[in-house]
Amino acid sequence: MPQAEGGYVSLPAVNGNGSAIYQSTTEPSAPPSVFESVKRVIGQAIKSTPGDSEELLRSERQPVIVGGISTMPVDPMDDIELRSVQLHFPNARGSILEACDQRRVPTDKGDIHVAIQGDTSKPAIVTYHDLGLNYATSFAGFFNFPVMRGLLENFCVYHVTAPGQEEGAPALPEDYVYPTMDELAAQLLFVLSHFGLKSVIGFGVGAGANILARFAHGHPDKVGALCLINCVSTQSGWIEWGYQSFNARFLRTKGMTQGVIDYLMWHHFGRNPEERNHDLVQMYKQHFERAVNPTNLAMLINAYIHRNDLHLARTPPGTPGTETAATTLKMPVINITGSLSPHVDDTVTFNGRLDPTNSSWMKISDCALVLEEQPAKLAEAFRLFLQGEGYATPLSTPASSPCGTKYHTYSSIFFANFREQQQQAREERDKEREHDRQRQLNLRIGNRLRETAINCTNNGAGAGNGAGDNNNADASEEEEDQENGNGNGNRAYVTTDTSGTLYYGTQSNKIRITENPLPEPVSS
Repeated sequence: MPQAEGGYVSLPAVNGNGSAIYQSTTEPSAPPSVFESVKRVIGQAIKSTPGDSEELLRSERQPVIVGGISTMPVDPMDDIELRSVQLHFPNARGSILEACDQRRVPTDKGDIHVAIQGDTSKPAIVTYHDLGLNYATSFAGFFNFPVMRGLLENFCVYHVTAPGQEEGAPALPEDYVYPTMDELAAQLLFVLSHFGLKSVIGFGVGAGANILARFAHGHPDKVGALCLINCVSTQSGWIEWGYQSFNARFLRTKGMTQGVIDYLMWHHFGRNPEERNHDLVQMYKQHFERAVNPTNLAMLINAYIHRNDLHLARTPPGTPGTETAATTLKMPVINITGSLSPHVDDTVTFNGRLDPTNSSWMKISDCALVLEEQPAKLAEAFRLFLQGEGYATPLSTPASSPCGTKYHTYSSIFFANFREQQQQAREERDKEREHDRQRQLNLRIGNRLRETAINCTNNGAGAGNGAGDNNNADASEEEEDQENGNGNGNRAYVTTDTSGTLYYGTQSNKIRITENPLPEPVSS
């Protein structure tokens, strides 16, 4: 219905005969906007003739009648609605599902899922994921990062997934006894035996880091190095035990509730993650809601909160009755956390239990989930750590450096540049020495030539009995040469060959002028 204010009113139009063309066409009765007024003023200002003005006003907005209803053309400056923007799950971006060889490895506690990425003849890296994740959602983005793709040229990655945590896993049976943390660590022995691995490099996050640390402590000869992120070395506290107990109960009875999702987001991202990366947070929330089996996750959480202490201790060297190697980890360890992570204090405690001679603690700024928020810095630290342990890693380029510097960060690049600079310096010194030697040689040759010229002049003057009888001296020299059988062409002279070497003497008996004190005779 037509409205009097702020709505629409009927616009009865008549033709030349006075009959109405349409009665249902409506137009807003509100005053025109400022933008419309400006457009009309500009259109009138640029007109050249009155006819142009009328044509402009006539063609500016003409109603279009569709089924008895007139519609206005859409203004190009109207609001634009983004209709094709969709969120993607973490495993959909940079997924490694197609690039991995999926295997089921039998163990004493059931089969576990292992995904192999890379050439199996190369050194092995074993990864283990955190709570609520699997190998794809935890490591897909990191190992498909451009800087890390070159790592697969020299290594083979074995992604181990905890029982029942893989993508699309069915619910475990009710009578299934989920392995404890020590038993999960013992399952890695079956993985190494199945693939024939003698020693591996551990790469774990959260609960997976705790499992790898247990395995390394119990089997130090099987692990060459460890890279642990947000690793907890102590048993669970009362607050963690209470929250996780409620989460496990809700997961069994009600499924994935909002409280469980909030706790998992805090576990991975810390506080206020939306302020740092809203899209990443939404993707992980949707993953927890849709892609996680609640019953299986409840069993893993229950095993994690009932973990025991790792029993690691940093014993000072020389302490009577103790041995450092028996109380802490033998292999090199890099302990990494994010500055915004809720597990910073746990990593500090873990670092205090490690041997300072073969371990390092690293806190990366402006992140909590290091694998997703700061992959460039983590990749650079991991590659340098492997190279420091003697593993061959592909060199990074200046464009891939997270610090944005123009210099390569590896020691081999530094020493290569150093050797190149030293070689250039030696070549410049050799050129200067050669130049000085050549200059000294030229001075000696010049002095010798001057002495030779003086001697020739003196001999010529003595033969001519005075400086004024040069012609007679020349004639007498020619006569002497003819008497000796030399001829006019055998007079003493100084000449050079094509290589620039100076010679002194007659053609039949030339002497090369060198830097030696005595001239060296040469055959003609």
